[in-house]
Amino acid sequence: MFDSTAVLTVFWVYLAGVVIPGPNFVAVVHKAVAATRAEALALVAGIVTVNLLWSGCAIAGLGLVFAAMPWAALVVKILGATYLMWFGVRLIIKAGKHPVPRAQEDCAGSVRNSFMQGVVTNLGNPKSVAFYAAVFSAAAPAHVSVSTFASMLAVVVVVSATWYGLVALALSQSRISCAYQKARKVIDRLCGGLILGLGVRQLT
Repeated sequence: MFDSTAVLTVFWVYLAGVVIPGPNFVAVVHKAVAATRAEALALVAGIVTVNLLWSGCAIAGLGLVFAAMPWAALVVKILGATYLMWFGVRLIIKAGKHPVPRAQEDCAGSVRNSFMQGVVTNLGNPKSVAFYAAVFSAAAPAHVSVSTFASMLAVVVVVSATWYGLVALALSQSRISCAYQKARKVIDRLCGGLILGLGVRQLT
């Protein structure tokens, strides 16, 4: 039986969670202003793919798994925080450096790399893990019907794709990209510092 109330609850809970800035948001912002629109949207696709994975696991009982095996949650937290700190330090070190010009045939590879960056960033995002394991799991009732389950997953995909997609499209405008080039070093260091800080905060 389709549970519209449960789907609506998941919608509002997830909408509130996804718009709160975190590592995913910072990664989308930086990719949008520093790379091509196609690369920014590919990164968004990677993030959305992992959101679909986490939400499916949460509805299936991710919170119960972490409650039964707290060490698993700790391992995920440490690995995720370590990746965020590495990503942040890398951005700071490379701040202001212009990428090596790519040949036309390398464009497809850069889009694939951006997709994988979105996947890894979201997998390593402790905020996502904590949200899905605790808040999202509590909002999604157990033993839902197939149609309700599919609708909940659809909500996650549509909301996250719309939000991050709009951010990527808005910030990949040519005038914004030009403004970024003028302040490249400052913006890179700011984004790197934010991601590094989020990683350190999560680890400590």
